[in-house]
Amino acid sequence: MGSLVSAQAQVRITEWMYNPANSVGEFVEFTNMGSTAVDFGTLSFSFDDSSRLAGSTSLAAFGMVQAGESVLFTEAAAAVFRTNWALSSTVKVIGGNTNNLGRSDEINLYSGTSLLDRLTYNDQGTGSVKGPRTAGTSGHPGSFAAIGANDATLWVLSTVGDVERSYRSLGASADIGSPGYTSFAAAVPEPETYAMLLAGLGLMGAVARRKRAKTTT
Repeated sequence: MGSLVSAQAQVRITEWMYNPANSVGEFVEFTNMGSTAVDFGTLSFSFDDSSRLAGSTSLAAFGMVQAGESVLFTEAAAAVFRTNWALSSTVKVIGGNTNNLGRSDEINLYSGTSLLDRLTYNDQGTGSVKGPRTAGTSGHPGSFAAIGANDATLWVLSTVGDVERSYRSLGASADIGSPGYTSFAAAVPEPETYAMLLAGLGLMGAVARRKRAKTTT
């Protein structure tokens, strides 16, 4: 059970847009920042806005999410969202979300009843909570420090060609974002890959020792 808890704790909110100009669906991106795959179904992940009700919206349909993989949750139909953003069929999308976000709101990610990540924001210039206005342009972490910190002031608006590889969606009033990708989660080798790497290094070491032995005899 300990390894499951450790794995789930690495899932983070990595992008959001609350009001798309194209009106094809606001979205939230979740990314497995860890080094092992996470089963969203087994761990009962859920999404919720400011009512803070764990389990209100299931994310189980994402299934197994690999290390470094980003998945998307949107109010649009999954097929429509995928077409609008020209996403590969390998990018996992859950559509039909009715738990909509506003200009002053929060995104909560749970596993069971445990809060994994929260992003509270308010782009209306009131109160102590701030953050970028993600209307037609998504917001993403400005640095690693922003991930999991629940400080929207550390988030920035996407721009075409930025470090997140942001681009314009299809349509007359194209939105800007990078759904399905984040530069903050580099591909992490699975345990089997590490084992193969270590085995290879061991073999290289053995060969080097043999060569040294031959030169000294």
